[in-house]
Amino acid sequence: MITAYNRNIMSQLATLLDLFPVVAIIGARQVGKTTLAKQVKPDFLYVDLEKPSDYDRFTRDTEFFFKQYPSKVIFDEAQLCPQLFSTLRSVIDDNRTQKGRFIITGSSSPELLSSISESLAGRIAVIELGTLKANEFYQQPLSDFYQLFKAPLAKKHLVIESTPLNFSDIQNMWLRGGYPEPCHSQNPVFYQEWMHNYEVTYINRDIARLFPKLDKIAYRRFITMLSELSSKIINKSDLARSIEVSLPTITDYLDIATGTFLWRSLPSFEHNVTKRIVKMPRGHIRDTGLLHHLLHINQLEQLRSNIIAGFSFEAFVIEEILKGLQDSRIQANAYYYRTYAGAEIDLILEGNFGLLPIEIKYGSTILSRQLRAMTEFVHEQQLPYGIIINQADRIEWLTEKIIQIPVGYL
Repeated sequence: MITAYNRNIMSQLATLLDLFPVVAIIGARQVGKTTLAKQVKPDFLYVDLEKPSDYDRFTRDTEFFFKQYPSKVIFDEAQLCPQLFSTLRSVIDDNRTQKGRFIITGSSSPELLSSISESLAGRIAVIELGTLKANEFYQQPLSDFYQLFKAPLAKKHLVIESTPLNFSDIQNMWLRGGYPEPCHSQNPVFYQEWMHNYEVTYINRDIARLFPKLDKIAYRRFITMLSELSSKIINKSDLARSIEVSLPTITDYLDIATGTFLWRSLPSFEHNVTKRIVKMPRGHIRDTGLLHHLLHINQLEQLRSNIIAGFSFEAFVIEEILKGLQDSRIQANAYYYRTYAGAEIDLILEGNFGLLPIEIKYGSTILSRQLRAMTEFVHEQQLPYGIIINQADRIEWLTEKIIQIPVGYL
């Protein structure tokens, strides 16, 4: 049973139910979508469409089902029943003014979002739920770091008064990731077994069901290699040769991994830049606990001494930031930036707030030469400031326009 953590998005879910007839909660398996829905609406009827008896009960006579239950229903794993969406549309349109009638959840973004856009456009709000953010696991309030993005970026607004999470808490979260059930357990054997079962279930059941013609053996090898390429530039041609599949197949595999919430793809930032930009794809395994499992890393000391440590920490920080923005309902596009001359910025955020470059450093000490790419980018784009996220002890301005923010403040 998944522990009922208080999620940052809970109040937003309640608000959206006051505004829309249906709210969809999408995300990877086992991140707590069902738990969240039941926490916010404990009085709703729960229908698990993975459960044969619930599926049969609903599909046997959908018209009669909605006559009995015209509202207050949670449909879990809604992508398993495509007819649900067209039926919901008719039921909602019979009384468009009534809000907060249904919650649907789904683990398969490609199918679910297609059904939503085709059948429920204008009638539904969508929330994406990720694995636990660090503050959620330790049951602390969401940092006011994300208040910075609610107005155009300016140094005068850059005030963070939240109490940071401590070093050991961050290190633990980085190692174990954020899937609620295994993270709650203090039993390392259970944790490893859970992660193994999750990996097997993802490929043998979820992916096999979604893409029945997919070569499972090739896709499994692809996922293994993808974990080794997490937070690195991906040469799709080299990857295709290594797995012995075609280049279009690699593109399809990346789309599948992204669409099922396993992989976060970051496009290159190319707006208003005068230098030659690397445009090859880059991204990372979204949950570092799963990443470390795929790489057979089980202990913190093992992780710290591994060459993957810096890349993994970068992925952890990016996900912490994007989860926080998502939980704050702040719309932002995320990019990476790298020139052929070697200048690199790990994360660039763009939204109504403006443009914000963020560089991520695994250590706690920043050398002046490490600020060169950030300094040039801030100057070229005429930005108010850039941010360095690292494992230092305090917030500190490193230059006039570059501020250091320790990861615990995220």
